[in-house]
Amino acid sequence: MKNFIASSFKSLLVLLLAATALWSCQKDLDETLVDSINQIPNLTTKINSSVSGFVVDENNQAVAGASVVVYDKTTTTDDYGYFSVKNVSVVKTAAVVTVKKSGYFPGIKTYIATENKSAFFRIKLIPKLNSGSFNGLNGGTISLSNGMKIDFPVNGIQDLLSSNSNPYSGTVYVSASYINPTASDINSIMPGDLRGINQEGSMKVLQSFGMVAVELKGDNGQALQIASGKKATLTFPIPSSLSTTAPASIPLWYFDESNGLWKEEGSATKVGNNYVGDVAHFSFWNCDVPSNFVQFNCTLVNENGQPIPYTWVKITNVNLPQSYSYGLTDSSGFVAGAVPNNASLKLDVYTQFDCGTAAYTQTFSTNNSNLSLGNLTIPNTTAHTANVSGTVTDCNNAAVSNGYIIMLKNNQYYRYNLSSTGTFNFSNLLCNGNSESVTFIAEDISSNQQSTPFSYTINTGNNTVPNLQACGTTTEQFINLNINGTNYNYSSPVDSFGFYVNVQSNPVSISLNGTHITQSGGTSIYNQTYFQISQTNISAGSTQQLMSLYTSHVGNDSTSITSPINVQITEYGSVGQFIAGNFSGALIGGAPTSTIYNTSCTFRIRRTQ
Repeated sequence: MKNFIASSFKSLLVLLLAATALWSCQKDLDETLVDSINQIPNLTTKINSSVSGFVVDENNQAVAGASVVVYDKTTTTDDYGYFSVKNVSVVKTAAVVTVKKSGYFPGIKTYIATENKSAFFRIKLIPKLNSGSFNGLNGGTISLSNGMKIDFPVNGIQDLLSSNSNPYSGTVYVSASYINPTASDINSIMPGDLRGINQEGSMKVLQSFGMVAVELKGDNGQALQIASGKKATLTFPIPSSLSTTAPASIPLWYFDESNGLWKEEGSATKVGNNYVGDVAHFSFWNCDVPSNFVQFNCTLVNENGQPIPYTWVKITNVNLPQSYSYGLTDSSGFVAGAVPNNASLKLDVYTQFDCGTAAYTQTFSTNNSNLSLGNLTIPNTTAHTANVSGTVTDCNNAAVSNGYIIMLKNNQYYRYNLSSTGTFNFSNLLCNGNSESVTFIAEDISSNQQSTPFSYTINTGNNTVPNLQACGTTTEQFINLNINGTNYNYSSPVDSFGFYVNVQSNPVSISLNGTHITQSGGTSIYNQTYFQISQTNISAGSTQQLMSLYTSHVGNDSTSITSPINVQITEYGSVGQFIAGNFSGALIGGAPTSTIYNTSCTFRIRRTQ
C-alpha cells in the first residue's frame, strides 16, 4: 500500500460544516437516528449486522492472529489479515469493531448499522513504541520527534491494580503516538468514525486538528493512569496546512471505547503552532471542531448493474476543495455516512485513494435532510472498470462449492466468495490505466487445499480468468506443542496463525504464533503460543536458531533458553505458501522460575511476508 494523495491532505483546510468521518455501511436512511441540528443519539436500539475487513500493520503488511470483537462475538484475522463477523447484535447508531494485537494500540471502527446489511473496513494498527520514561514521583516530559509533547505532574501517577492510594513511585513507561489528521491513511488509522457527543449530549461530526494515543505502564507491566486530582498537559502540533484556519480555542475530546464515540472533555488553546490543553486521564485524545451534518448514501454499480465493492468514495466541498472525506463501499457497492449540510459537494470514485485520477465524478447539493443518490453507474471505459469472472475446481476437477479467491493488487488484498457452483464474478476499478497485474489464490475450505499463486493481468472490460484449481498445496496450519508430556494443539480453521519478519531484531528473525479463543459466560479466553527463529539463510532443509518462546500453557507465560535449540525447517515456500518445521529442547522459566519445561514442537504456518 502506498502513500495516498498526500498532496491534497497537505493542503487540507478546516471547514466548520465539514467532517472527515469514516463512513459506515447503511442501506436505508433513517431519520430517527439523528437529525441535522438536534442530534441526540439513540445508543440503546440494537439490530443484527455483519462486518468484515482487512487489518494491516504500520508497514501495510497483513496482521494475522489479531483478535476482532464485535459486541459479544470474537474472531481472529486470518493469514491475509481478513476477518468476518456475521449476524451479530450491535447498537444501530454506533456499532463498534475492536481489533487487538499484542504490541499495538486497539484498532477501533464505528459505523451506523442496518438490519442484515454488512460493513467493510481497512484498518491500520498503530504500534506501541517506547516513547520514553520518567519517575512517577518526580513527573517528567515526553517529547516526540513530530512535536507532540506530554508534561506529567509531580506525584501524578497511580497504579490501577494497587490498593495503595499513594502515588506510584516506580518508573513510568510511556507509549505515545501522534496521529496527524492530514495523513494520507488517516481513515484507516484513527479510532471511531469522527462522530462525538458534546457536553450537551448531542451527536456531532468532528473536524480534527490532531490526535494522540497514550498508554502508561509500570515496572511490572501494570497499567498506570493519571492520579485523581492531577492533570497532564498535552501539546499537539498543528499541521502547517491547518495553522492559518485553526481557531484560538478548540474543544478536547477523548475516545470512549465502550460506545465507539468521542466525548467532549475540556479544551485546548492555540499557542504558536500548537494546541495546548490539560487532561485528567489517558486513552486517545483529539482536538476537534464539532459541526452539524446530514446522512448520505449511494451504491456503485457497473454498466451491467453489478456492485463495485471495496472502492473508495471521496466527498469534497466545492467551495473549499481542500476539505474532504473518504468512505469504502461494502460488498454490495454501498457507502454511507455523514456529510456537510447546506453545501455544494463533489463525489469522486477511486479504486484506492492513492490513484491520482478519479474513475467517476458527480456534483450534488445537501440541505437539512438526509440524502440518497441511489445507484451510480460507473462507465466501464472512462472508469477503467475490469469485470472479472472465472471458475475454481478441486483436486477431482469438481466445482468448489465452499471457498473463495484472494486477489492481491497494488500490495492490497481483496477477497471474493465463490458461488455454490464454484464461480466468481466481480467488478474492480483499475488504478494504473487500462490494465493491472494481479495475483490470484483460490482456496477450498472443505478440503483445506489451495491453488498455487497465479499471476494475471486484468484489463478494462471483461476478463475471464483461466480455471483455478484449488489443489496441490494443503492450507493446513498447526502448532503441535508438547510440554513435559502434555499436548497443546492449534489447528486451522478453528485457530488463527501469524507470520511476521522482525527486520529490527539482530539477527533478523521470524515470529510465528497461534491463537485459540474460547467463550465462557460471554468472556473470551485466549490461549496463545508465540516463538521466534532466526531468518539468516533460511530454506527448506536448513537449521535455524530458536530465539525465544512464549506460551500461555506455562507458569507466567515467559521462558528462557539456556542451551541452544535448533529448529529444523522442512518447508519454506514463497510468500503465500508455508513454513514448516520442528524443534525440541529444555526451556526454563514460568512459575516458579526454576521450572524446567521439556518442550517439543511441530508447526506449519502460511508466509504473509
